[in-house]
Amino acid sequence: MDHSVSQYTISEFGKILLFFIGGIIFLSISFLVARLIRPNRPNEQKLETYESGEQPIGTGWSQFNMRFYIVALIFILFEVEIVFLFPWATVFANKELIEQTNGLWGWFSLLEMIIFILILALGLAYAWVNGLLDWVKPAPKKEDIASVVPKEFYNTINEKYK
Repeated sequence: MDHSVSQYTISEFGKILLFFIGGIIFLSISFLVARLIRPNRPNEQKLETYESGEQPIGTGWSQFNMRFYIVALIFILFEVEIVFLFPWATVFANKELIEQTNGLWGWFSLLEMIIFILILALGLAYAWVNGLLDWVKPAPKKEDIASVVPKEFYNTINEKYK
C-alpha cells in the first residue's frame, strides 16, 4: 500500500468552503450567546423614535432635497480625481524615466495633469455658475397625521421626559 498520497485530501475550494461554514457557525453562536446574555428592559423612552437626539418633527415620509445627490456626485467626482492623481505623482517622480527622456517625460506628465485638473475645474465652474452648489433650505412642512392614539397621550409622554 502506498501511503504517500492520502485519499482524503481537500481541494482549495474545499478549504474555502470549510472556512465559510466555520465563519457562519461562529457568527451564529456569537449572536445566540449575545441574545441570551443581553438585558431586556424595554420602557417608554426606549420605544420612542430616535432622530439624532432630537424629538422628531412630522412624519418620516418627507420630501428629500435633491441637492444632496448633486453634492454627492460632485464629491465623488473629486474623489476620483484623487485616485488618478496618486499614480500620476508616483510615475511623475520616477527619475529614470525623466533621465531617459532628457526631462521631456516630466514636462509631458505635468502638462497632462494640468489639463486633467483644468477639465475638472471647468466642470466645477459649470456647476457653480448654474447654481447647482447654491443651497436653499426648504421650509419644513408639518403634516397632521390621523392617529388612533389620542394627542393627550403624546403630550403626557413629552411632559414626562422633558
